[in-house]
Amino acid sequence: MRWALLSLLGILSTAELPTAEGANKFEPDIVKFEKQDAEMPPEKGGNLFVGSSSVRMWKLKESFPEHTCLNRGFGGSQLADVVHYVDRIVIPYAPKVIVLYAGDNDIGNKRTAAQVHADYLSFVTQVRATLPETKIVWVAIKPSLKRWALREVAIAANDAIRTDIAAGKGDVYVDVWGPMLGEDGMPRPELYLADGLHLTPAGYAVWNKLVEPHLSK
Repeated sequence: MRWALLSLLGILSTAELPTAEGANKFEPDIVKFEKQDAEMPPEKGGNLFVGSSSVRMWKLKESFPEHTCLNRGFGGSQLADVVHYVDRIVIPYAPKVIVLYAGDNDIGNKRTAAQVHADYLSFVTQVRATLPETKIVWVAIKPSLKRWALREVAIAANDAIRTDIAAGKGDVYVDVWGPMLGEDGMPRPELYLADGLHLTPAGYAVWNKLVEPHLSK
C-alpha cells in the first residue's frame, strides 16, 4: 500500500517537474558523466553521491578515503532534475548506498516544501523500482546565511521527508540542520564560503562525520 502511494505521488510530482528546462540546462553535465563512464567505467556497488553543487564540491576521496565513492553532483540542479536523470546517473551504477543532497536550490527557486517532499518520493520510487536493496541517505537541507529567510520552508521539507523515512525501512535521514547552527540559533559563519551558501572545509567536516557511518565499505 505504501509503495502504491509513493508511486502515485511520484507520478503526480513528475507531472509538475520542469524537466524540459532541466534537460536542456544540465544535459552537458550528464553527457560529461557518461563520457567519463565510457572511458573509465566506475566500480558498481559503491557509494553514490548525487545532487546539487554542495555534492559537486564535496571532495569525496579526501573525506572518505576508506570508502568507494562516486560523485555525480551537478551545480544549480534541483531535486526535480536529479529525478529526471535517475536512469542515467544513478541506476547504471547499482550503488549499495545513495547519498542525496538536493532541495536547497528548489526552495531558492520558490518551490514549496510539499513539492520538495513529493520530488523526494518520486526519486525513491524510481530507485526502488530497479534497486530495491539500495539504501538512500537523505542529507537534510542545510541552514544557510544566504537563504535564512526561507528557513521555514526548508524545515517543513526536512520534517516531511524525515517522517516518511521513519515510516519505512532501511533509508536514513542525516540531520545537518542542528549541527550547523551556533549557540545564537543562526548558521555558523565559519561553515560557509563568502557566498553564504556553499561550504568551507569546516562545513564539510561536519557533514563527513554525520554521513560516514552510513556508507558501505
